[in-house]
Amino acid sequence: MIPTRLRTVAPGLGLALLVVSAAPAALAQQASTYAPALPAPLPPIPDAQDVAYPGVIRLNVDATNLAQRIFAVTETIPVARPGPMVLYFPEWLPGNHGPVGPIPQLAGLEISADGQRVEWVRDTLRPFAYHVVVPAGATALEVKLQHLSPTVGAQGRITMTPEMLNIQWEKMLLYPAGHWSRNITVQPTVRFPTGWSFGTALEPQTKDGDLQTFKPVDLEVLIDSPVFAGVHYRQIDLDPGGRSPVRANIVADEADNLNATDEQIQILRNLVTQMDRLYGARHFDHYDFLIAMTDKLGGIGLEHHRSSENSVDPAFFTGWATHLADRDLLSHEMNHSWDGKWRRPADQYVPNFNSPLQNSLLWVYEGQTQYYGQVIAARSGLLTAQQAMDSLALTAATYDTRVGREWRAMQDTTNDPIISQRQAKGWLSWQRDEDYYSEGQLIWLDVDTLIREKTNGRKSLDDFARAFYGVQDGDYAPAPYTFDDVAAALNGVVANDWATFLRSRLDADGPDARAPLDGLARGGWRLTYAETPTDYMKTLYSELKRNDFTYSLGFQTGEANKIRSVQWNGPAFKAGLAVGMEIVAVGGQASTPDRLAAAVTAAKDPAVPVTLIVKDGDQFKTVVLDYHDGLRYPRLERIPGAPDRLTDILTPRRR
Repeated sequence: MIPTRLRTVAPGLGLALLVVSAAPAALAQQASTYAPALPAPLPPIPDAQDVAYPGVIRLNVDATNLAQRIFAVTETIPVARPGPMVLYFPEWLPGNHGPVGPIPQLAGLEISADGQRVEWVRDTLRPFAYHVVVPAGATALEVKLQHLSPTVGAQGRITMTPEMLNIQWEKMLLYPAGHWSRNITVQPTVRFPTGWSFGTALEPQTKDGDLQTFKPVDLEVLIDSPVFAGVHYRQIDLDPGGRSPVRANIVADEADNLNATDEQIQILRNLVTQMDRLYGARHFDHYDFLIAMTDKLGGIGLEHHRSSENSVDPAFFTGWATHLADRDLLSHEMNHSWDGKWRRPADQYVPNFNSPLQNSLLWVYEGQTQYYGQVIAARSGLLTAQQAMDSLALTAATYDTRVGREWRAMQDTTNDPIISQRQAKGWLSWQRDEDYYSEGQLIWLDVDTLIREKTNGRKSLDDFARAFYGVQDGDYAPAPYTFDDVAAALNGVVANDWATFLRSRLDADGPDARAPLDGLARGGWRLTYAETPTDYMKTLYSELKRNDFTYSLGFQTGEANKIRSVQWNGPAFKAGLAVGMEIVAVGGQASTPDRLAAAVTAAKDPAVPVTLIVKDGDQFKTVVLDYHDGLRYPRLERIPGAPDRLTDILTPRRR
């Protein structure tokens, strides 16, 4: 029964208001004096100091709850004195280029000292920070938490399945604020499922049954050294007798996925050889490819200094001829050991994992790696030269029609990992995305071919790569660089106004801005279109279940005839189509990709329209597209009489 004095409360006020209002005065007074976990205001978060953190953090992960996908974590953090302390959950993750630490997947956080509970309070301005008060006499904090792997893709990236798991340390720990990451020492221990094997750049120390203890490392190295483990596991030596071990550590959904041929293994060894011939120096004492051949574990391609995380199709080996989408992943990620990890942009060289990163030089870090990832894929045999050229044609066509440059320069897309955090976009050609990857690739092709032209083929971008990354052999300490450093190193190869050259391509926007395709022409090739796709495109798009009409009708479809992209201001856009709609019928017949292609061909006759029935939610509508130029698929064409520099770029280096 509600007291009479509350019956006039306006409808819509919450039950909480009624309960509080109905409480006796004495009870309300008692509640208001309940001691908070920490006094307000909260103490400031200390700035990171470049001094050693006292003691060694013990980090123990139990990774055996495969059924429920739960990693159970216990952590012992030494403390030097009583009083306020701040613990961080990592927020700004290297290689992700943004504040994307998956803090919602942290649960069950409990902190204690000498068996007594220690209350924590989250900082409301910096919610990845937890405030605690260390009790007098305590020498360590005991932390318990769980990392809850998503169980379905809609929850996030799945990191545990019944067959394999991926330990990413940044998801499984808290660390003390006020210190550089490199000055915090951690000793990790993992309990693996019985019978499983693992790969990691960490060095094992002791093993007790399923419990593996690794040698202590600093926090920066730990987070840079993830683990892949699985019941189906194979390790392949990729540099037999080499100066430092390079290994492929492969886990798979099925044991048969591990069956690489001798030729495929040799191609992976060629990859290591061609990287050495490009750079000369190695900035690692060992390198471990972590490769998951899976449809179950979440997809990933993430670089580290001495390793990389790579998720590929289960048929990467067994379906070699028909699976092309992942071919340059390993070469891309290994390239980052030099470009992005050893040499890294100065504005990414920050004290710890809660210090904001700046991405202004991602067109070097990622763009140049995208360039060399594909070049080395061709030089090693992961791709044939023709496949690499056909892939380049798709890239050139994408950015030749990227109309978003009318309002947004490519340089600004380096902010996208922070702005968009890799969320899907409805109008990609207009909004732009992380274009510094593949448009950056085109810029570096432009640089490479200009160096070759200016030196009559005596020098190339490879000379820059060796001078900029291939020095100080065996040095592992990060070497930051700036824009001016890049321009100066290019001038060391051949004199040119490289600063203006680069900025004119990075900052171009407006109605007259164009994609940086000069490198193609200087390389002896030009972008053109044909009525049939290249063999590479047919195979790739069959694998990806895509049907591409971007350069004709202005859209692309996926499975179930769903529209997955629409070209801004193209024929489909002008007809009112959008991502997510379903093409139900073409010219009165049930829609199929072949019927759609036939309709486009028939419409070369101006009197014949392309007529579609489209389903948009619960509504159906008939759409007529005003297009009569036939099918158009990108490819490269030789420029008669021009030097064929592109073929030379893709040719394996003999020394």
